[in-house]
Amino acid sequence: MSELVLTLLRWGILIALWLLVLFALGALRRDLDAPPEPAGALSPRPRPEPAAQPKRQPRTSRKRANNLVVTSGQLSGTVIPLGTAPITIGRAPDSTLVVDDEYASARHARLFPHEGQWVVEDLGSTNGTWIGKTRLTSPTVLQMGQSLRVGQTVLELRK
Repeated sequence: MSELVLTLLRWGILIALWLLVLFALGALRRDLDAPPEPAGALSPRPRPEPAAQPKRQPRTSRKRANNLVVTSGQLSGTVIPLGTAPITIGRAPDSTLVVDDEYASARHARLFPHEGQWVVEDLGSTNGTWIGKTRLTSPTVLQMGQSLRVGQTVLELRK
């Protein structure tokens, strides 16, 4: 092959690689800047039904939690008083706990009261919601003192 053909081929491959990188960055940017989905909108990811029965875990004590405390992460020390309303966690500005964390989804997880206990469910997040070292696959009862991890933020129920 001639020198001109090789040079054009090299430039063509270089341009194609840069276009691939730019398209990938554009897709990531659109995903991060996406507006929050309306409550009734159809989503490409399956989400658990809110009425699904949570997995029961053995009770360690009968004490009721009064606060949700951020124990690790950028919001460490933040305390959210628990009432009867559900608590949403994510990057979306209308979340109850807004976490500025690149590993958290816009609508990452939800805590809600159910039969006197607090239940946590993952809302189809990319990186998952974890209780201890267990990834949530269905709504699960969160006991006092158990660590709940959303991205790089760790939370606990406390009295």
